[in-house]
Amino acid sequence: MTGVRFPLVLLLTGVLGLAGCARYQPVPLYQLDSGSVSVEAEKDGLAVLLGPVSIADYLQREAMLQRQADGSLTAASDARWAGSLAADIDQQLLRQLSARLNSQRLALAPATPGFTPQVQVLLSITRLDSGPQRPAVLEAQWRLLGKEGQVLDARLVRLEEPHQGTIADQVRAQSLVVQQLVGQLAEAVQASGSQAPVVAEEPRKKAPEAPAQKQEGPKIPVAEPIRIDAEVFRF
Repeated sequence: MTGVRFPLVLLLTGVLGLAGCARYQPVPLYQLDSGSVSVEAEKDGLAVLLGPVSIADYLQREAMLQRQADGSLTAASDARWAGSLAADIDQQLLRQLSARLNSQRLALAPATPGFTPQVQVLLSITRLDSGPQRPAVLEAQWRLLGKEGQVLDARLVRLEEPHQGTIADQVRAQSLVVQQLVGQLAEAVQASGSQAPVVAEEPRKKAPEAPAQKQEGPKIPVAEPIRIDAEVFRF
């Protein structure tokens, strides 16, 4: 009886081991691609503050979401983002924008003390996803602010990029729409940063007013002596 139980225990152990291996198989991890950006940049380039950058809530996770044909989103079981997608987007924007502007004087908000930006980029990304049968789509809104907080430029953006359907090609397409967004931002920042500061028109000086004439009080009759038969005074 013991000889029968021993092979049975080995069989059960092998089955459980195979099930465990199948359950804990490594899942491929992906990151956005920054493309061929150069790390060389001028230290005295344009000073830009990037942020605050707002990312849609559904993108702040490691799960890679797939847009289905009916518009719904499902988490991919065979792929994940390597860390936080929102943090990856921040770093991609900073690195790519620095390369396109050829400047090392870029910082993520909040700015460190002593850093005075010439242009501030406010960015809100409301959508970045794709699906097996849906293109990669990025929807965003950005505003550029000057030194005094004035709005220099603003735009609503929707970018699309087709792909072949595989997860790897979807990540490539999503990376491309992010690169296209950075390209638009770089052009707008360069145009705004090169603008001469607007000098407020001085108000016209008013002609000096003539000094008001002093109002003379009522004249008081002065006594004048008159020589007649007797000395009298006339008022």
